[in-house]
Amino acid sequence: MVFYCQRNCYGKKYSTSVLSCTPTKIAEEINGKKSSVDCYEVIFKDTVFFPEGGGQPYDKGEVNGIPVLKVLRKGGNAVHYLSEPVEVGSNVDQVIDWHRRHDHMQQHSAQHLITAVADRDYNAATVSWNLGKKLSSIELDIPKFTEDQISELEENVNEAIRNCTPVLIEEFDASDPKLQEARTRGLPDDIVGPVRVVTIKDLDSTMCCGTHVKNLSDLQAIKILYCERGKKGKTILYFVAGKRVL
Repeated sequence: MVFYCQRNCYGKKYSTSVLSCTPTKIAEEINGKKSSVDCYEVIFKDTVFFPEGGGQPYDKGEVNGIPVLKVLRKGGNAVHYLSEPVEVGSNVDQVIDWHRRHDHMQQHSAQHLITAVADRDYNAATVSWNLGKKLSSIELDIPKFTEDQISELEENVNEAIRNCTPVLIEEFDASDPKLQEARTRGLPDDIVGPVRVVTIKDLDSTMCCGTHVKNLSDLQAIKILYCERGKKGKTILYFVAGKRVL
């Protein structure tokens, strides 16, 4: 299933209905320690909250003023963990933490851009990536990146930002042959419904479930901080984008 949040990445609010609400427990970090927290597992008809996936963390926010602790995808459902119950069948107002969402959009789209340019210019394929709380990293299938290459890569990705390059998100049936043209590191076994492809004009097309900017100009800038040697001949590149640069 493709959710409202994926079709409307810039959406901050959404009204929908409650399909189920069940008491449960989740592990949360409190004062640096993992603790079991009582909460409610809630499924809505649709959602403005992005569930964790594709290397991107979940959204936070509120539903009718009730804090959303976590959002995970299970098959075709986005499962929300709320600190209080909501009535099944009732209509609710969802509001996301926009600062968190926009930051994740900037870092995720920046990763797609760096991945595309690194592959094009240095034949350095992306093996994995991580969107961290302060820094993000990309594991590249290349044994070493020189200082000159880092500078050149940074200049080329920022040139694409200065050019206001459009970003397009499309949906395809899982059997559509057009998907063969898109970059992918594999789809989840339990995927349900259409497959999304995120295209940076003239640079890249990648299967992805995450939320993204609609134009690279929204990234403002990318700063590549440093690289370090990874395992088995890989290189790990660290970067920040958008407001994290400022």
